[in-house]
Amino acid sequence: MQPDKTSSVSPRKLRLYGTVAIGVLAAVVVSGIITRSKGDANLKEWTDAQAIPSVAVALPGTKPLNATLDLPGRLEAYSRAPIYARVSGYLKSWSADIGAQVAAGQKLAEIEAPDLDQQLLQARADLANSQAAAKLSAATLARRKTLLASNFVSQQEIDERSADLASKEAQVNAMSANVQRLEALASYKNVTAPFDGVVTERNTDVGALINGGTGSGAAMFVVSDVKKLRLYVNVPQSYLPGIRMGAKAVVTVPEYAGRTFPATIEASSQSVDVSSGTTRMQLAIENPKGELRPGAFANVKLALSSDAQPLSIPASALVFNNSGLRVATVTAGDKVLFKTVTIARDLGREIEIASGLSPDDRIIVTPLDGIADGDQVRIAGAGKDGTPRTSSNATTKTE
Repeated sequence: MQPDKTSSVSPRKLRLYGTVAIGVLAAVVVSGIITRSKGDANLKEWTDAQAIPSVAVALPGTKPLNATLDLPGRLEAYSRAPIYARVSGYLKSWSADIGAQVAAGQKLAEIEAPDLDQQLLQARADLANSQAAAKLSAATLARRKTLLASNFVSQQEIDERSADLASKEAQVNAMSANVQRLEALASYKNVTAPFDGVVTERNTDVGALINGGTGSGAAMFVVSDVKKLRLYVNVPQSYLPGIRMGAKAVVTVPEYAGRTFPATIEASSQSVDVSSGTTRMQLAIENPKGELRPGAFANVKLALSSDAQPLSIPASALVFNNSGLRVATVTAGDKVLFKTVTIARDLGREIEIASGLSPDDRIIVTPLDGIADGDQVRIAGAGKDGTPRTSSNATTKTE
């Protein structure tokens, strides 16, 4: 009879098989735990990495030194004289209308002043009377002096006659001065041009009542010298350091499309208007052909100069809050650092920075809301060295 093979397995082998099975099961369990733990760690690392915000950075751009500034301006005559009457009366005639070329001293109008004429006649008569009285006093004094040696007259009478003559002569001088004053006043009955120029206004006509010496109301005539013009512009305060006296400018006017006229910066008011924050500047323009007209609107292109190469950033990089005007930058450790800046010029899409930044600062082009100093960031599109792949002129240039 054959023995049973199943019953021939020894307990020792059974224990061995059980141990191997338990070991395999334990290995499978441990391997699963390790794999899951590693997956959890990878997931946490990926999640933490995704929590770090990505930002686009750029280096500050540089603007050319030959920047220009366009401003509106107003043309004015280099010399402009409103002419008022010096004497009162009625306008007898005028001889120069608007647009007429006049020379210095040329007669523009004549005023009829009968009251002044009568005053002058009276003053001349008073002068003749005082001259006659002075002549009689001088003759009387001369006769009295001849009698002084014979003691026919006293020294007291001679002194009195001398004082009387001095009084009469002073009266003659006063009357003569009054006649000269009225003659000078009468000369203003002829209204004349003060300098060579053009009559740009005439506000009177024959028969009009003239009130002399007031200097108020509309002027009878306005004479302007248009061979050279003044151009006035209001320059914003932030641009004043870049404007130099004697610098050249280019002027255009609507009536001459495509043409330019050279101008020179001549003077500055040296003060800032508190209401507009601008400084009034005066430019001179030669106008020998009279093509440009006083009172006309003009566009002025001013050349700006700078002692240093300015830095410019995108307007989107500025952050304004309770801490003031700042720019977010990224440090070497890819952490956020806010820097306080001041603006030199606002060029629209670009902002020119006066202070607060250096050329190698990595600025965040569009800072995220809620970003703060020390926050870790990841630079989008950065190279292996962590620098932005954009060039130093990555910001948009504004002409």
